[in-house]
Amino acid sequence: MHSGGVRRAVTATAILACFLTALSACGGAEHGGATQTGAARTQAATAAPTRVPGVGDRFQRRIPSGSRQVVAVYGEGKDSADSTVVLYTKHGSTWQRERGWTGHNGKKGWTTDHHEDDDRSPVGVFTLSDAGGVLPDPGSRLPYTRSAAFAAPRWWAKSHWHDFDYVIAIDYNRVKGTPPNDQTRPEGEKKGGGIWLHMDHGSGTSACVSVPERAMRYLLRTLDPRQRPVVVMGDRADLAA
Repeated sequence: MHSGGVRRAVTATAILACFLTALSACGGAEHGGATQTGAARTQAATAAPTRVPGVGDRFQRRIPSGSRQVVAVYGEGKDSADSTVVLYTKHGSTWQRERGWTGHNGKKGWTTDHHEDDDRSPVGVFTLSDAGGVLPDPGSRLPYTRSAAFAAPRWWAKSHWHDFDYVIAIDYNRVKGTPPNDQTRPEGEKKGGGIWLHMDHGSGTSACVSVPERAMRYLLRTLDPRQRPVVVMGDRADLAA
């Protein structure tokens, strides 16, 4: 009995040791794998992306290879006037988020076929070449034209009177190198025009993108023609496609 008990005890001990070893190996592998995966995920989350976030192949390809500044306008929905505006700067092969703001776009949302007075902002990738406004140049790197002609009509609601104190022309159906309020429409009047980044009044626009005054000042002082800045704009679903 004693000898059999010893053998059983030894066998039980060996089985337990094997079990614990296997459990440790399996658990260690799973735990280690989870830790490595978690670390990888953390690293991936903090590492700068090599593509503009939220922008799919279709529009990613339209960003000029030499562009190192992208203003991304993420519309909340196809028919929504709410958007988020983020400035990215390219460092080497990666895009770094610089600043972000809440903003607005066309009061009826977005369209891939913009026409005059449709109250929708055009989806696409457009260069940013010229700036201006009612107020003095705050230190813009883009060519800046100051003129009282930018002033919003006083028959508009008072909340809109300062919309165009600062503007940056979005190069949709316009001639680059001219003041933002130049009325020349290379693709014809029906395609609309006069689409700008401008100061926000708290609701949707006719087709422009609006951001707070502090954002306009920052963008004017930061967007650099040498970096070939562009705006990538649209509702999130279209941008990601």
